[in-house]
Amino acid sequence: METYKDLVLDEERALYGLHGARIESCRFEGPADGESAIKECADLEIENCDFLLRYPLWHVTNAHMRHCHMTQTCRAALWYDRNICIEDSVLGGIKALRECDNSILSNCKIESTEFGWFCRGVKIKACSLISEYPFLQTRNMEIEELQMKGKYSFQYVENCVIRNSILDTKDAFWHSRNVTVYDSVIKGEYLAWYSQNLRLIRCKIIGTQPLCYCRSLVLEDCEMEACDLSFENSEVRATVHGAIDSVKNPISGSIRANAIGDIILDEHLPKDADCKIELV
Repeated sequence: METYKDLVLDEERALYGLHGARIESCRFEGPADGESAIKECADLEIENCDFLLRYPLWHVTNAHMRHCHMTQTCRAALWYDRNICIEDSVLGGIKALRECDNSILSNCKIESTEFGWFCRGVKIKACSLISEYPFLQTRNMEIEELQMKGKYSFQYVENCVIRNSILDTKDAFWHSRNVTVYDSVIKGEYLAWYSQNLRLIRCKIIGTQPLCYCRSLVLEDCEMEACDLSFENSEVRATVHGAIDSVKNPISGSIRANAIGDIILDEHLPKDADCKIELV
């Protein structure tokens, strides 16, 4: 395997078309300010590298990155890649991951606006993420031990399983399909409006007006804190430990909780609504 080590590379397409190589302790920066350093490449090992320039890994197939650092100036770092594994690294810069297939990230610190858009087959474990608009229209995700702070998260995602995570986010899971979240904390406003087949299992849900306009919504053994005007116009089956601040106009299914502050059934409720609400 050819090795590139201890280099400072700043030219345009510095390692274009590289196949079967190791890139170690290199730094991608300099006055030439070149873009697309590692493009149309395959079968790479990348370790202890610093990326400060734009678009470094595009159209890369089969790469393993360890202990790398992408700064905030390294924008749009990983696009159109396949079979990329990233470990123990820092990913900065806007739009760091997009249109990729089969990406694995573990023990990474990520700070990237518009992270993870239009990807397929993402696996994330033991990572932290700060992002304003992460995971738009991404499909087939497995997430475990994610510490996330975001705003408009997981919109239009499909086929996603999340475990043991803390999601501090506004407007999460809007228009999502086939999402299951286990043993996690989800904090934010207007959770999961217009979602389909969302299942929350042993989760803690925090924030105003959650879970409205949902179809085939399931909550199993969950907690709800500061959740007012919940379940409006939703098809829901929910078991909640503790209290719900208020429930408004659910349309079908059942809601069981230890206490509900207010149950609001007003003139906007469809005539055929038949949701059963029980205090247990």
